[in-house]
Amino acid sequence: MKLDAYVAGVGMTPFGKHMDKGLKALGGEAVGAALSDAGLDAGDLEAAWVGNAAAGVITGQESIRGEVVLRAMGIGRIPVVNVENACASASTALHQACAMVTAGLYDVVLALGVEKLYHADKARTFQAFSGAVDVEALQQILVGLKRSAEASGASAAEASGAGERRSMFMDIYAAAARAHMEEYGTTVEHFAAISAKNSYHGSLNPRAQFREVLTVAQVLAAPMVAPPLTRPMCSPIGDGAAAAVIVSARKAHALGLARPVRIAASVLRSGWDHALDAPGLAEVCAEEAFEDAGVGPEDVHVVELHDASAPAELMAYESLGLCPKGDGGRLVDEGATRLGGRVPVNTSGGLLRKGHPVGATGLAQIVELTEQLQGRAGKRQVEAARVALAHNGGGNIGIDAAAMCVTILTR
Repeated sequence: MKLDAYVAGVGMTPFGKHMDKGLKALGGEAVGAALSDAGLDAGDLEAAWVGNAAAGVITGQESIRGEVVLRAMGIGRIPVVNVENACASASTALHQACAMVTAGLYDVVLALGVEKLYHADKARTFQAFSGAVDVEALQQILVGLKRSAEASGASAAEASGAGERRSMFMDIYAAAARAHMEEYGTTVEHFAAISAKNSYHGSLNPRAQFREVLTVAQVLAAPMVAPPLTRPMCSPIGDGAAAAVIVSARKAHALGLARPVRIAASVLRSGWDHALDAPGLAEVCAEEAFEDAGVGPEDVHVVELHDASAPAELMAYESLGLCPKGDGGRLVDEGATRLGGRVPVNTSGGLLRKGHPVGATGLAQIVELTEQLQGRAGKRQVEAARVALAHNGGGNIGIDAAAMCVTILTR
């Protein structure tokens, strides 16, 4: 559906390792910041959608995650809808919140994403990621990933350990990267350049998990995770929360929002079985979002996309129509996606440097893009940005993501 909802305020925590903070503390910090940014009180909220992916595995909190987090702030009585959709949990929460406002059911709602992934037992964290595939086929998937890595020349040690020593999703991204390199001539240097770019962007973001600037040479020299991915080419685990207060057009007018940001389109879909050469989930979502918003890829000024790995960013350039299929490497060579380039991508530092607390990631993208469109992104500011796009996917089934949300924001 076409949307007509507005961002009244945003807030988020710094992403990182917060062993001393639980879901309630992290969520409360983000919600408080968003309400303050909107100039509203908790009592103004009429409903809330709360995204989280892994609390059941990491903390043991099940069933009423959103109610627990919000009650700690004194927020009750209102409908609270818990949203779990892998790495797309927060963007799904936003999608649902905006849809309800557009439909006229509410005037002021909250979308929150909150996650804790750090745990004393790393196996618990990896278990959370391994649950984001078809677990009935898990062993078959792991065997296939190992065979793919070995066939590419990886050593036995490099090809083993998926889901045990690292997130199995890095092996999934590594396999996709190798296929892209073979078909289009993309190089590992292209992936390293993306990591280096995002490290520069992240160095300008006070809420980013990692703020060290890396060179291409440093990225290439880092420890190997899953060939060809070195450590800086892989998004880290993290803890954190991000929130947005969403209002109707009527409420936005009543509040007299000085710099209103409109959610012009938000397309949410699940994957399906399709041919390798057919348009995939991201392509279909992006095409529909552009149509709903009445803009095209050429109109976008700034993008936050799901760079869970450096190759994922490059391939998303192509899926979102920022360049033709197979030309992602050329876009990197041109510097088009760097600050100052034609279409800056992941000015926050992206998942690679800002961090990736999976249930909060989608709304963290909205925080960055809202601040960009309002001209308050500081040293990361994209000049005259008026159209922004967020791309947030999650899980994996077959040859594609399990869930995808593409959102377009305008000023």
